[in-house]
Amino acid sequence: MFWMKILFSHILYNDIQYQFWLLKKKLIYFLSSIFPNLFVSIAYKHLTSPQVHTLRPHEALMLNKAKQTEFPFEDFIIQTYRWGTGSKTVLLVHGWEGQAGNFADLIKVLIADDYTVYAFDGPGHGASSKGKTSLFKFSKLVGALICKYAIKKIVSHSFGGVATTVFLGNSPEIVIDRYVLFTTPNRFENRIQFVAEMVGVCDRVIKLLIKKIEQEEGIIVSEMNVAAYAVKSQVKKALILHDTNDRVLSVEQSKEVNAHWEEATLEEVTGTGHYRILRTESVLKRALSFLNGTSN
Repeated sequence: MFWMKILFSHILYNDIQYQFWLLKKKLIYFLSSIFPNLFVSIAYKHLTSPQVHTLRPHEALMLNKAKQTEFPFEDFIIQTYRWGTGSKTVLLVHGWEGQAGNFADLIKVLIADDYTVYAFDGPGHGASSKGKTSLFKFSKLVGALICKYAIKKIVSHSFGGVATTVFLGNSPEIVIDRYVLFTTPNRFENRIQFVAEMVGVCDRVIKLLIKKIEQEEGIIVSEMNVAAYAVKSQVKKALILHDTNDRVLSVEQSKEVNAHWEEATLEEVTGTGHYRILRTESVLKRALSFLNGTSN
């Protein structure tokens, strides 16, 4: 009886929290229709001001083992990392609101296989300096580090695939031998829609937000697709690994990219989700064999 009371209280508490959340979203939706410009600013801030999440203990420990160097980039000081002194070299590109430490399990595997591993915390991310950032600054940084370290092999997670392919698609002189993408978005519009829905704003605000981004960045949002940049890149072989039940980023996004990118192969995995895919031994071994060219 005691445990039933606890269970009932827990269910009731969660229901109250959910109802409060719904009420809050309805209020925001209503207010955003009255004050659209204010809510465009709020949504834009969400898009350009990444949160810094606490690393897991083993991720923080892995960063402490790295040779850490500060890299000046535009108006940021970027924290870079290097592990190992192996004969093979790879660059790791984390996702939005991610950090280099998220690759801790993969880094361990790579070091053991004679790799020199480079990684970084993106602008406004991790231990790098804070400030307003964007996909385009992130992408420029990826390009700067590819050139700095003479990179031929890359691994990215989630949004890191967007930043990487945008640079590579705009830089056909850069040739990459092997590229592993742990999930990838495709359409930039989806990211904007996700943030807008998270804030709870109305459709008018979404349209104004897209217009603001297009004016500030000089782009057409509807044309900002990973697939479009990937096909222009000089990547010899790419492997996309994506969980079929990823709740953060639908596998349909990777399917769209794979459908247009002849050099890429999509392999769907199960039981990992969006983040645990970076900590799943069998998936990491698959990525390693691909990077080494021992499998296609």
